[in-house]
Amino acid sequence: MNNKRFKRANRVIWIGFFANVLLTIFKLLAGILGRSAAMIADGIHSVSDFVTDLVIVGSLKVAARPRDLNHKYGHGKIETLATAFVGGVLLLVGIGILYAGLYNIIGHFSDRPLQRPGMVALYAALLSIVVKEVLFWYTLIQGKRTGSQVVVANAWHHRSDVFSSLGTLLGITGAIFLGQRWIILDPLAAIVVSVFIFKVAIRIVKEALLELIETSLPLSEEKEILSIASGVKGVYDPHDLKTRRIGSTVAIDLHILVKHDLNIKQAHEITVRLEKRLRDKYGEDTFISVHTEPLHERGMPA
Repeated sequence: MNNKRFKRANRVIWIGFFANVLLTIFKLLAGILGRSAAMIADGIHSVSDFVTDLVIVGSLKVAARPRDLNHKYGHGKIETLATAFVGGVLLLVGIGILYAGLYNIIGHFSDRPLQRPGMVALYAALLSIVVKEVLFWYTLIQGKRTGSQVVVANAWHHRSDVFSSLGTLLGITGAIFLGQRWIILDPLAAIVVSVFIFKVAIRIVKEALLELIETSLPLSEEKEILSIASGVKGVYDPHDLKTRRIGSTVAIDLHILVKHDLNIKQAHEITVRLEKRLRDKYGEDTFISVHTEPLHERGMPA
């Protein structure tokens, strides 16, 4: 990640961090004062937000370091590890919210009856939905502009808060306005929230782990790379394509055929044009290795 992209991604994370701190304090206070188990669970979920924000800031700082003797492909995998961490934290948060919801429901039907939530919890849920939806779109757009997977993952972390607060809002509303017999809607909403969180967390962790084990780019993208190569004048039969992600960058290894009677300078000019086309598509930081072979060695006419 170059310095300009790092600064933009870093700014996005810090904006989200301060918003999360203020929102978390308000939600926890509203949950306690409003006697809402769902809002307290929602607030605990938000605690994980600014913890992961700090981890992401650190990972972006490391990922932005230039290549060195020991890291010739840069430090992009640190960003991937941070993405996996965000997903892992979400899984743990989901488990905690699920446990709290079940604990409160079981307790309600035994010796710990629930109290009806107060209106302050309802207002906190509404505020959380608005703030988190704005943060989601802002972070997602900036994450795609910077090409940062961990920033995009953090955007979905914000969106999980929207799901959380929507479930919380429904549960609190039912518990307040539908009477005492529906009071378990509050912890029940916390359980529904945990399911949404699990779904987002599993997707984030899966994508990060696939990158860590050097999974190729999607087939559609590899076909596009071959198509770009085929469109470069002087390139014949692009083949043996290998691809992978390194954090926010892409590595491309490709073999091409060129006419056997070209000199070294002419063959090099073809590879330079090909590399430029690929970098125009995937960014200046893209790692590209092009191996040229003489056309006649493949049994094709020169």
